[in-house]
Amino acid sequence: MSDILEIIKNEKHGSNKSELMITGKDIPGSKESNLCTKAYDLLDKDFDLPSVKIYLHKIIPMGAGLGGGSSDGAYTLRLLNLLFELNLATAQLADYAAQLGSDCSFFIENKPALGSEKGNVLEKLLLNLSDKYLVLVKPPVFVGTAEAYAGIVPHKPNNHVKQLVSLPPSEWKDKIVNDFEKSVFDKHSEIKTIKDTLYKQGAVYASMTGSGSAVYGIFEQEVNLKNSFEGMFYWGGNL
Repeated sequence: MSDILEIIKNEKHGSNKSELMITGKDIPGSKESNLCTKAYDLLDKDFDLPSVKIYLHKIIPMGAGLGGGSSDGAYTLRLLNLLFELNLATAQLADYAAQLGSDCSFFIENKPALGSEKGNVLEKLLLNLSDKYLVLVKPPVFVGTAEAYAGIVPHKPNNHVKQLVSLPPSEWKDKIVNDFEKSVFDKHSEIKTIKDTLYKQGAVYASMTGSGSAVYGIFEQEVNLKNSFEGMFYWGGNL
C-alpha cells in the first residue's frame, strides 16, 4: 500500500511555482502546509527550481501512525532530485527531509532501520519479512500525538529492539512492545480489540502502528479478514 506521487514541469505557471493537486482521501489543512509543497520550497530556496505540478493521490489513511504525509514529503525530495538532476547524495536528501519532520529522513532510503534521538538518526537493520503477509486495520478513531505522548513513561527495556528483531516474528509477542499501547488502549478500547482479534485469527505478531490508531498483524500465509473489521479501513498484502 502506498500513495501515488507524480511531478512534472509546469511551463504555464501562475504566481505559484508549485501547483499541488490532491485526489483520493481528504487531507486536512491548506495545500501550502502540505509536506509535498514544503519539500519543493526547501529545494527551490537553494536551487531556484523550475515550476512544477505535483499530483498526489492519497491511499494511506490519515492519522494512522503510518507516516503517510512524511513519506510523501520525502519522496517529493527524491523525485525533484531526479527530475532536475540536482545530484544530491542520500545524506544530503536526509538532511533536507529532517527539516520537514523528524520521521521524514527514514523514507529517503525507505529500508528497515532503527531510529533514535528525534527519529532522524537511523541505523540499518537486517530484517526480511518478504515471506510474510500483512493485515492493516484502522478504526474511525483519531489519536492525538500530544495525547499519546502524555501517556508514555520512559524506561530502559530489558532487551534492545535491535537484537529482538533478529528473532523470528513468532517470538516477538510480549518481547517487542509498543509503549504507546497501554495509555491509548485505556482510552480507546476498540483499538485493543482489533489487536486481540488479529491474534485470534492467527497473527504471529500484532501491534499498534506508532501512536495509532491503526493496528497491523503479521501472518505466515494469506488471510482475508475483511468481515471481521466492517466499517474500518482494511488492507492486506504480501510483504
